[in-house]
Amino acid sequence: MAQQESATNENRRRNRNTSLDLAYIAIGAALITICSWISIPMAVPFTLQTFAVFTVLLLLGGRRGIMSILTYILMGAIGLPVFSGFAGGAGVLLGKTGGYILGFLFTAIIYLFSTSCFRTSPSHNKLRTTIEILALVLGLLVCYGFGTAWFMYIYMRDTGSVGLVTVLSWCVIPFILPDLLKMALAFIIAHRVRPIIK
Repeated sequence: MAQQESATNENRRRNRNTSLDLAYIAIGAALITICSWISIPMAVPFTLQTFAVFTVLLLLGGRRGIMSILTYILMGAIGLPVFSGFAGGAGVLLGKTGGYILGFLFTAIIYLFSTSCFRTSPSHNKLRTTIEILALVLGLLVCYGFGTAWFMYIYMRDTGSVGLVTVLSWCVIPFILPDLLKMALAFIIAHRVRPIIK
């Protein structure tokens, strides 16, 4: 009788955790979508897409973050207007800038790997923050690298030869400072919201 009750309680706990995971993943995908629609008008316009990716990873963790980003990408792939400029469809992912969107998955994988390999206790906040910063910076660099290689391949296939420095000046250099600022803002928000989620 006691074993049956224990098994029932365990099943309820698992179902509750699964429901929470699905809810968090859906909220994460929705946040990335909304932030993709917000465009900041500057000399080189940019969205809050990377801010949402950073925030989702910091708040939900690597595993849920990966699922949120994957859900976002799949929604866009099937045609939902979740990408920048309310665009959607596989054509966006297969286009010149699609590599940067797919690169978010690499950012999330690196974040998950880094935070899993270097787990810290809640009392070591500074060490945890340092690991998270390094993981996000490294993940962002990999995203830049993958997206740039993708851009160059598509551009040269469809248009003609283009130099690496030229592509970096178009697609990476103007976004480095804004992305770092968005990362800092994501850390501030995550620091405030984490206790509420827990």
